[in-house]
Amino acid sequence: MLRLPNRVIAEGWETCFQNPSLLAPRLVKRAFDICAATLLLIGLFPILCVTAVAVRMKLGSPVIFRQQRPGLAARPFEMLKFRTMTEARGPDGRLLSDEERLPGFGRFLRSSSLDELPGLLNVVKGDMSLVGPRPLLMQYVPLYSAQQARRHEVRPGITGWAQVNGRNALSWDEKFALDVWYVDNRSFRLDLKILWMTIRKVFRREGISAAGEATMPAFRGNGPPP
Repeated sequence: MLRLPNRVIAEGWETCFQNPSLLAPRLVKRAFDICAATLLLIGLFPILCVTAVAVRMKLGSPVIFRQQRPGLAARPFEMLKFRTMTEARGPDGRLLSDEERLPGFGRFLRSSSLDELPGLLNVVKGDMSLVGPRPLLMQYVPLYSAQQARRHEVRPGITGWAQVNGRNALSWDEKFALDVWYVDNRSFRLDLKILWMTIRKVFRREGISAAGEATMPAFRGNGPPP
C-alpha cells in the first residue's frame, strides 16, 4: 500500500519554520506565483474572453473543463481548463475515444496551451503553482511507487521540468524521473528557466502527444505488462 507523503510534507514545513533560511524560498515562490498569475489573468483577459467564446461556439457547453486532480500531498482539488473535447458517443451510447473526440480546434487549444489559461485561477487560489509536476489523474495515485509519489511533495504546476523536456512524448518512467528531479533541485532560478523554456516550447509546439495517442497512454502502474 502506497503511503502518501503527508508526513514528509508536514515535517518539511516544520523544518522550514525552525530554519527561516529554508522557509524564505517557499514564500518567495508563492508570492511570485500570486503576482505573476494575477498579472497574467489581467493581461490575457481579452484572450481568455475570445477563447471562451470560441470554445462555446465550436465545442459547446460547458466552456470550462473541471476535474478532480491530486495536488500537494495528493489532496484533491478542482483543476480548471478550457474544454477541448466533444461529447461524441457511439451507437451504444458510450463516449468515443479521446482521439475521436478531439477535433482540430481542440488540438489547436492544446498545442498552443490556451486550454491551460484558466489554471491561472488555480495558481491564485493556491491549488497549483506556475511551475511544478503536472497534476495527473486521481486514479493514478494508488499506483505510484514511493519514489514516484514524491512528486506530490510540492504543488502541481501549469508547466514543469518534464513539460520542457519532452512533455507527452516522454515515457511514464522518464516523466516521473524528471518530476522527482525537480522536487530535489527546485529553486527560483530553475523556475524562471522552466518558464522561459515553456514559452519557447509553446511557440514550437513540441511534445504535444505520444506516438499514436491523443495525449498520452494511461498509466497502469509499475508491474509487468499484462
